[in-house]
Amino acid sequence: MKRSLFLKIFSGYFLIVFLLSLVILLFSFSAIRSHYLNTLTEDLERLAQALKSRVIPYIEENRFQELDAFSKELGKTVKTRITIVNPEGVVLADSEQDPGRMENHGYRPEIFQALQGTMGKSIRLSPTIKEEMLYVALPLEKDRKISGVVRVSLHLKDINKLLSELKTKIALMAGLMIVLLLVFALLFSQSISGPIRKVIAASRQVASGDFKARVVLKNKDELRDLAESFNAMTDELKTFFTELSNKQEELNSVIFSIHEGLLVIDKSGKILLSNESAKKMTESELMNGQYYWEVVRSSKFDELINRVMEKEESSSAEVEVNEKIYLSSATYLGSQELAVVTLHDLTETKRLERIKKEFVVNVTHELRTPLTAIKGFVETLEEEGDKKKKNYLRIIKRNTERLTRIVEDLLSLTELEEKEFPLEREEVNLKELAENVFKIFEQEAKEKDLYLKLLADEKLPLVRADSFRLEQMFVNLLDNALKYTEKGGVTVGLKSKESEVIIEVQDTGMGIAAEHLPRIFERFYTVDKARSRKLGGSGLGLSIVKHIVLLHGGTIQVKSDLGAGTTFTVTLPV
Repeated sequence: MKRSLFLKIFSGYFLIVFLLSLVILLFSFSAIRSHYLNTLTEDLERLAQALKSRVIPYIEENRFQELDAFSKELGKTVKTRITIVNPEGVVLADSEQDPGRMENHGYRPEIFQALQGTMGKSIRLSPTIKEEMLYVALPLEKDRKISGVVRVSLHLKDINKLLSELKTKIALMAGLMIVLLLVFALLFSQSISGPIRKVIAASRQVASGDFKARVVLKNKDELRDLAESFNAMTDELKTFFTELSNKQEELNSVIFSIHEGLLVIDKSGKILLSNESAKKMTESELMNGQYYWEVVRSSKFDELINRVMEKEESSSAEVEVNEKIYLSSATYLGSQELAVVTLHDLTETKRLERIKKEFVVNVTHELRTPLTAIKGFVETLEEEGDKKKKNYLRIIKRNTERLTRIVEDLLSLTELEEKEFPLEREEVNLKELAENVFKIFEQEAKEKDLYLKLLADEKLPLVRADSFRLEQMFVNLLDNALKYTEKGGVTVGLKSKESEVIIEVQDTGMGIAAEHLPRIFERFYTVDKARSRKLGGSGLGLSIVKHIVLLHGGTIQVKSDLGAGTTFTVTLPV
């Protein structure tokens, strides 16, 4: 049941006033009673102090009957009960009772405290006269020896009666205060809730689409400022809704005119928005309001949407719908819990890629046989020809070997580019692998007077990887480094960092200009084409390295300055 603002304010004030009055009543009564008792305690303590000097001589001389007579006479005079107790708790004298008939008082709280050498105080029901009493007891000491206890006490019935009358008066005052404050709360609540009811009524008009609603208040306070702000807001809303409608029409025109398919899917999987291209791609005329799996029948698309919704992040995947391939990109909108999905037709692109790959594979296979034959005949002619012909034959042989290397690299790269390319993973010792690759290039480095240096951490972890492909990566990186280095040498560094292994191949060669760095991993891209042809480079080595690293879930970076050498950094997960 909805409670009105007036009722909330009024009930809140009522609760506050009631609780404050209750607290005041309880605490004031408690404070007054405490004050009275403390004052009486001090008076009784002073009386007991005065009695100590009078009582001690009676006890020392064993004049207990005279002591009892003295107590009774003095008790009537000061209207206070006086009791004298020896160290064993036996009552020697009492102003109101016969001490001979009274029980042992040694374990009464106030007397027990006094026998310990301190003032004793207690408020309790007297077992002798059956009334609530205030007791104060002091030790009777002489020469640091306690010879007894003097206890004085007062009846609390008169004090309780006084406090009861005082409590009634305080309660009446609190009740009067509550009534006055509630009248004020009633008027105050009405002064606030009335203008707010007017604002609520006007807000409902605006919510229904009537932007002519206005709130007029006579009060010269913040509520009047609220009414004026509401009126200004209504005018701005009218302008805003007009502009929003125009922009919505423009946005709809843009969405329905784009060639890519567009779907907006909510958390439950329902399609909230779709364009004409999406309808054509899925061959469905009615998409809005349906679940996406009813119109897009693809397990990969279903996995994509589930992944985006669960992880709340953007993702993409290639999906097949109605025998066509689409690049599906899904973006998660966290504020609205929606996924915006686009479908880009890749069918023709994939067909051309497949044709290109088939062409490359077929051409390379066809070239291998004639190239092998040419190389064989050249080697035969080299043995039989004269010196002039041998020079030409060496040129033919070198270019034949370059063509053969290009063919082999193309075949290898084509294999690596396959999405389902299998890696034969095993535990690989990178240090041993690098040492084996060094042996391949030792002669070449020696001929160019270059050093080959391996720096590896002592506790280098094993890497679960394809050893053949990693060896292929090392070979390409070292071959590339030695080809373009004339002075100094090549250093290979192996180190571990958390759950990764970092491989650095650093040379002191000619370096690479900054404008070439973004493209060096492209196939057939060479920085110095003339030098590459001279050295027999295929332009595919770094592209092969990049694909090997990516297949292992790693990263590769290059840092180089012209004339200052090049460093390739490969990071592989352990």
